[in-house]
Amino acid sequence: MNQQKTFLVFGATGQTGQHFVSLALKEGHKVRALARNPAKLAVKNPDLAVHQGSVTDISNLDELVQGADFVVSMLGDATLQNNAKINTAFVQNLVPAMRREGVKRFLYQAGGLSKQPGKPLSPAFWIIRNTLARGYIGQHEDNEAVMEYLAKEANDLEWMVHRAGIGSNGPSKGVLERSASKVSIATFVDCAAYNYRTLMDTSAIHTCDMSCYRKD
Repeated sequence: MNQQKTFLVFGATGQTGQHFVSLALKEGHKVRALARNPAKLAVKNPDLAVHQGSVTDISNLDELVQGADFVVSMLGDATLQNNAKINTAFVQNLVPAMRREGVKRFLYQAGGLSKQPGKPLSPAFWIIRNTLARGYIGQHEDNEAVMEYLAKEANDLEWMVHRAGIGSNGPSKGVLERSASKVSIATFVDCAAYNYRTLMDTSAIHTCDMSCYRKD
């Protein structure tokens, strides 16, 4: 077994987050999670510590970060994000806490329709974002503000962004690979597995790539 690590997970009760927590525990690691409703996290394991709370009001952020090897954010609330950049405000508090506690590696999951800093969306993605996905504009803008902040203010940390194309909670459809130009509509379990692998991949540091299924 690989050396045991500690993962601090935000968004652990979400559909990708639950799969991520289960995978990290299965691989023999410790998981620390923040959840508004801990009962929603069905996983039970002695290596799992669940703290009740919300990213919009964390009084013990340094305590949560302390001793973590990896920090993972898989947060998303389209309704709240249409009214405020809640993820941006959270990350702007998280990054200083990580510095204070000497924690370097951070993965943030955004959406494939959120453009990375300094690069426009492709015409096809722009059309989808402004038609079929227009109800999620606030979420995309929040994700973009997070990426801008990381790129401009946090390059001393080993951050990485997964601009995921998430579709369903069905079974695995294959293995996702990092891509600068292609995105697959993936299942939650496959996105979780991709996030776990990417955290270990030093070549992903300071990237905001998408993911697509590997072709055999």
